[in-house]
Amino acid sequence: MSTTAQPAGAGAPDVPPVLPAGTYPPLEGATRIIGSIALSTAVFMNVLDTSIANVSIPTISGDMGVSSSQGTWVITSFAVANAITVPLTGWLTQRFGQVRLFLISTLLFVLASWLCGFSPSLEALIAFRVLQGAVAGPMIPLSQTLMLASFPKSKAGMALAVWSMTTLVAPVAGPLLGGWISDNYTWPWIFYINVPVGLLAAWISWRIYGNRESLTRKLPIDKLGLVLLVVWVGALQIMLDKGKELDWFASPTIIALAATAFVAFVFFLIWELTDAHPVVDLRLFKIRNFSVGAVTLAVAYGVFFGNVVLLPLWLQSNMGYTATYAGLVTAPVGLLAILLTPIVGKMLATRDPRQIVTVAFLIFALVCFMRSGFNTQTDVRTLMLPTIIQGAAMAAFFVPLTSITLSSIEPWRIPAASGLSNFLRLTAGAFGTSIATTLWENRATMHHAQLTEIARPGQQAFDQTMNTLQNGMGMSHEQALSMVDGLVNAQAFTMSATDVFYASAVIFLMLTVLVWFARPRSAKAGGGGAAEAAAGAH
Repeated sequence: MSTTAQPAGAGAPDVPPVLPAGTYPPLEGATRIIGSIALSTAVFMNVLDTSIANVSIPTISGDMGVSSSQGTWVITSFAVANAITVPLTGWLTQRFGQVRLFLISTLLFVLASWLCGFSPSLEALIAFRVLQGAVAGPMIPLSQTLMLASFPKSKAGMALAVWSMTTLVAPVAGPLLGGWISDNYTWPWIFYINVPVGLLAAWISWRIYGNRESLTRKLPIDKLGLVLLVVWVGALQIMLDKGKELDWFASPTIIALAATAFVAFVFFLIWELTDAHPVVDLRLFKIRNFSVGAVTLAVAYGVFFGNVVLLPLWLQSNMGYTATYAGLVTAPVGLLAILLTPIVGKMLATRDPRQIVTVAFLIFALVCFMRSGFNTQTDVRTLMLPTIIQGAAMAAFFVPLTSITLSSIEPWRIPAASGLSNFLRLTAGAFGTSIATTLWENRATMHHAQLTEIARPGQQAFDQTMNTLQNGMGMSHEQALSMVDGLVNAQAFTMSATDVFYASAVIFLMLTVLVWFARPRSAKAGGGGAAEAAAGAH
């Protein structure tokens, strides 16, 4: 990428006064490998922490003498703070520099993790989780930016592939690792394990990237935009996390949160689109590929993450699986993802990313259709087969969509674009979780009502079952009724889960159309969108 300045008035476009690391060449050899591992390790630690605490909530609540509903604030507090700071990455980068901001965020994340482990009360733990979530925000988009800058343009697809592997595998590994630590050690260790990992990642990153700092400039603080962002994102995240527990819009609290989020969001849009120095660069949505790529990635990730949450929940609630065994059933999703992601990264140099994404969505749809055929008698092999296949789809949708999203972005806007697209992805994940679990319970209630119309006295199947339980197994009438009700519940929740899987398949088929609204790569951009993104990162 040429850095020769053109004289004013010579037809050159207006160049912003800040160009991050515009003159640094790509890293080479072992330095690039070690730097990539350091960045990936920091991202893995960050993403892992968003899900590792989920399975430990009962243990944390019990140790601190609070209810499970109070304990869920450990998750909510992190999610709210994280969602607020992710879209601020672009603005913060221009103020402090991308390397400096990444290192500060990583070290503060380590400190917050240590404080979480030492928390003497739930209130202290929630406060430290807020700090942890807030400083975690810039880590993911900045690691993506630094990773792209480490690779030459011809290998930008590989850079995105390496980066995405940790982002996709960590949410799957989180519950499994969290359950194992809670069962074999004490819950503070889910936070303590971040300390040595984070310190090592920060030290290596400083040694490799410390002399590759981006230029900075003093920007005025968009105070009103920042306040509006905190209000609407905070209200939205709390609404999504607490909605199911409070019965959604039957609760005045949820209605108030929804109204607050909506009003603040409208004012936020108006203010940010008209302010000279917005805290979030919403003008990025004027770029067609950014809009199509970011929206497609967000919707796909929301549906994917909703399924990631629902499958182990159904296995534990209705199939008799423990948390550890449910994690083992879902863990193989990372096998093909890890193996195929580098191959997909290489394919981006010669293939249209829209074609790769289309194949990924078709595989996702196939996986969801396979799961829609599950029943209460499904064995482990049948459960794991679509999970293994899904790994191929994970490898083939994240990297190409990220390359589409970051293509055609000016160099100085890469951190902002990465931050905003990651914000949409994380928010969509929260939506996907809430919608999937709520639909699951609502549809289960409907199926239960339909099944009880058949499972009643006078119906042959019901009478035969009751007779077998009472006469053949020696149960009392009440025990037999309880057993039948349990069977009906298991069937109802299983049928509801398959409904959600089927709907997910349909959505993925629809997304195969949406991705083609992105512009094709230019003929001279040999590496496609990924190469353009890499050019912006250098």
